[in-house]
Amino acid sequence: MTRTLPSWLGEVTGDVVFATVSGAHLYGFPSVDSDVDLRGVHLMPIEDVVGLRTGAETIDRTWTRDGVEVDLVTHDLAKFARLLLRRNGYVLEQLLSPLVVASSPLHEELVALAPDCLTRHHAHHYLGFARTQWGFFERTGELKPLLYTFRVLSTGIHLMRTGEVVADLTALGHAPAYVPELVAAKREAEHGTLPPDAPGRERLAADVNAMTARLEEERDRSPLPEQATAEPALHDLVVRARLGRPHVSSR
Repeated sequence: MTRTLPSWLGEVTGDVVFATVSGAHLYGFPSVDSDVDLRGVHLMPIEDVVGLRTGAETIDRTWTRDGVEVDLVTHDLAKFARLLLRRNGYVLEQLLSPLVVASSPLHEELVALAPDCLTRHHAHHYLGFARTQWGFFERTGELKPLLYTFRVLSTGIHLMRTGEVVADLTALGHAPAYVPELVAAKREAEHGTLPPDAPGRERLAADVNAMTARLEEERDRSPLPEQATAEPALHDLVVRARLGRPHVSSR
């Protein structure tokens, strides 16, 4: 799939530890009218941490340029590290997104520590996300939450089996054979509905249930550990970054 991302994205991120593209462009099914979701990390200066007035742990900005809506959300490094240790699939996908807009040595250190943040309990994130998106699809009939459902289940199955985070539905082979046709239909409109030749609701529900059961099975036999082991290294990274000490390889 060809991703049509604006060439000026790197100009709009500001002073960040990293920024990557998330959302539909990362998941493999952007529409012609999709906005661009940028996610990343900023570093609060030490005076915004130790004083009476603290800085913003999360910054959210939305604007439009050249007809493209851009949503940039960044977390402070310490908050992002805490989220990594809470079995949060969102932040792992953002950290490991291949669509990198801005990077730094700190970003490289975080990427190197990502494998030590993975656990079999990340399956709970993907199972919960799938339930929520399937509920949205049942209420609205829109393609977007249906593809999100297949995407998160596919990502979760692949993660449990291989320990690899892959968020692009079109790069995974766990979804039903008709999903590429749904992806093609979704590219035409961000909030489009099921095409006339799409499988019926009963078939879709059966396939989602089957993938859900498979993810649960893969979780139960996954070689991934019970707990993350990256906390000491992440703590050291945050302290060094906050104090302005040189960055060294975490591995």
